[in-house]
Amino acid sequence: MSNTLVEVCVGSVEDAQAAQLAGADRLELCAATEVGGLTPSAGLIEAVTEQVDLPVMVMIRPRPGGFCYGEPEFDTAMRDMKLALQYNTAGVVFGFLGRDGQVDVDRCKQFVMLAEGRETVFHRAFDVVPNPQAALDQLIQSGVTRLLTSGQRTTALQGASLIRQLIERASGKIQILPGGGIRADSVAEVVRLTGCNQVHVGASAIGYDESIASDSEISFHAPGYLEQSRHRIVDRDSVAAVLRELGR
Repeated sequence: MSNTLVEVCVGSVEDAQAAQLAGADRLELCAATEVGGLTPSAGLIEAVTEQVDLPVMVMIRPRPGGFCYGEPEFDTAMRDMKLALQYNTAGVVFGFLGRDGQVDVDRCKQFVMLAEGRETVFHRAFDVVPNPQAALDQLIQSGVTRLLTSGQRTTALQGASLIRQLIERASGKIQILPGGGIRADSVAEVVRLTGCNQVHVGASAIGYDESIASDSEISFHAPGYLEQSRHRIVDRDSVAAVLRELGR
């Protein structure tokens, strides 16, 4: 187990430095880890790759709330990927599904091609596909380097049986990276049960920003948009209604 590679999900320069000092082997860099991770800013990518000596995988995810993106969103994702690869990054992390929940093979192939030999990782969008074995085969055929999965369960420990099946089915054609709720008290069991040689951990704790008083009635969170498949959009009619009220 001492040879097991440890990847840590980070969301800031401070996170990246802490993970490196602790002995991590690789980083996954995201923004908004509270919603499962979104594309980090170019400034953050540049700063992290300058400040740490570890391989940095950059999340490319244009919004929360699912993985079936419209053409403008996918175009944004491709632009973000190209920008991310301008820095000293090891590769990118992404996940594209169709409305039916199946892997969007065409978009995955486009990302693999754009990566030009750098690593590509299909993230936990995999954990909601209807047929994981078929989806794995599609990712292999698409040329994806690695798959991050909790075995379609809440945690990788709970999904260990499927993860082991995926590792066996992959036969080295794609790396399988267990992730999801892995902490010190479960990592050894995950490795034992799955036979994996790498793990993905969040190792998270709560940080506090004291600029907002704890008893303030002002909230900058919108919990109604944080439920599973929801994401915030602008309603054209609502904008028009405001303008009408203003006599415009």
